[in-house]
Amino acid sequence: MSKKKIVWIFIIIISVVILGVGAFFATNYILEEQKKKNEKTTDAYLGSLEKTIQVYDEEFKEVDKIVRGEKVLLYEREVKPEESEKVYRKIKYKDKIYLVNPEDLVNTYEETVKEKEVYVRTSLTTYKSFDSVDISGYVKKGTKLEVTGFDKINEDGSVNMYKVKEGDTEAYVYSKYVVDNLESANAVYNENGTYDYHKDRAYSFELYGGYAKNLDYYPYEKVEFENNPLMAETKTYYLVGTYYVLAEIDKYIELAKTAGANAFVVDIKDGALAYASEVSKEYTMSSFNSAMNTVDFYGSAIKKLKDAGFYVIGRIVLFNDSKYAADNPADCIKTSYGTNTSWVSAYSRRAWEYNVKLAKEAIELFDFNEIQFDYVRFPEASYNWSRYNYDFNNKYSEEKAQAIQTFLYYATDELHKLETYISVDVFGECSDTYVTAYGQYWPAISNIVDVISAMPYTDHFDRNNSVYWTNPYQTVKNWATSAANRQKEIPTPAKVRTWITAYDTPYWNVTTIYGADEIAAQIQGLVDAGLGSGFITWNGVSSYYKYQAIAPAFSRTYN
Repeated sequence: MSKKKIVWIFIIIISVVILGVGAFFATNYILEEQKKKNEKTTDAYLGSLEKTIQVYDEEFKEVDKIVRGEKVLLYEREVKPEESEKVYRKIKYKDKIYLVNPEDLVNTYEETVKEKEVYVRTSLTTYKSFDSVDISGYVKKGTKLEVTGFDKINEDGSVNMYKVKEGDTEAYVYSKYVVDNLESANAVYNENGTYDYHKDRAYSFELYGGYAKNLDYYPYEKVEFENNPLMAETKTYYLVGTYYVLAEIDKYIELAKTAGANAFVVDIKDGALAYASEVSKEYTMSSFNSAMNTVDFYGSAIKKLKDAGFYVIGRIVLFNDSKYAADNPADCIKTSYGTNTSWVSAYSRRAWEYNVKLAKEAIELFDFNEIQFDYVRFPEASYNWSRYNYDFNNKYSEEKAQAIQTFLYYATDELHKLETYISVDVFGECSDTYVTAYGQYWPAISNIVDVISAMPYTDHFDRNNSVYWTNPYQTVKNWATSAANRQKEIPTPAKVRTWITAYDTPYWNVTTIYGADEIAAQIQGLVDAGLGSGFITWNGVSSYYKYQAIAPAFSRTYN
């Protein structure tokens, strides 16, 4: 046999072997791929105590994190690295293959949140259901709660609301107010010395309003709604909610345009309701029956303000509500003379529900940019009433300032759901460093709400010293300097939009006429102290002629 033939035979043999081996491996590959293709899969969910879950590629390297609660396709077989006891499961998520630890897989969405207990970090309101405003109760800081479920998982893997056991009652709580251990729950927020500012503060004698050290100073995230920007600097007229004022709304609009105003505060409730609210039927028919306007008439006036381009704020007086009090005596403060039928106790959760539901109804009906709560406090007489042990209807043994702060957490959470801002009126006294007798403490309020609006009316500082109302610039600047200091003592302060005196002073015996110069002096005092977010002119009857007289102050430049 020639060498050439031998070579050809060898080549043929090698080729057959190569083709055979190739065919073998190709067949095995096809079979393996077919096996993979035919591998059984089931639906599963990613579940954990953590917000996100680590996943791996097929070489067991960390490649990504996926939020818990996500639905995945789970393959039947387990995967194990060589020379390792660790086992993984293969999943498909958004058309990608990953490996995951088996303990991070559950069968149902309801199992994806594995927390069994949480601890209250910020004393909180509990809800009867996750989609209602109705209050179940109140739980204090440090309380352990058994978790029995949740409503939904947020985009970052956090829970929105936990379903918990509150004694024998199931209720819902916002997860942002709870933590996973008792030590963290009992801790105070002291970043940059925040708690140190407040822990030892007290008045020279007991005021019975509570203690700054017992309030909460954890940051409360400030929001900015894309379709409802919070106005950075408002030049604001106030309008009482009577028919006589709203019937003249066109005149006020033209005046505001000419003056350079950009916002209005309009009453929703101040004693009487400004419109016949359906919400009031559930809580106080006296309020419904005495409403000053129809829904259509009131709505028409608000629409004109909105259509004219103004930022519109709806004002609700909370606890100084004689009509609600008359219909709900159980919610009122009881004096030695019996039930006080003017003041509702700020401890009353039913009153909380009513006013927040009223606010939400007004937003849905009239598209307010912001809701302003006034009289967010106990009565001025609280010091004496507390001394004589009047019954404030304090079901949960709260300090007055604690109740005010907890209400504001509740109200802010609810209004933000509707992409509406919340502002709160406080007495000028709150710029000082103590908790007032009626439960207002500037840092504890400003840290939560979007806007804080104090009332440093120049004739309210001292009835016997005219220097306060005859020198409005210095009076307001001195006050505003103190308020600006309070703003620095909290991590997430609100904007400051201040009520200024727009009436002749003093109110009990007028000697000083307040025109444009006196208004401008107050505004300049605010700006010079660093409070440049705007002002509201307080005139209790919304006098068109007074507003006309002070209009030049709106268009001046304040540096």
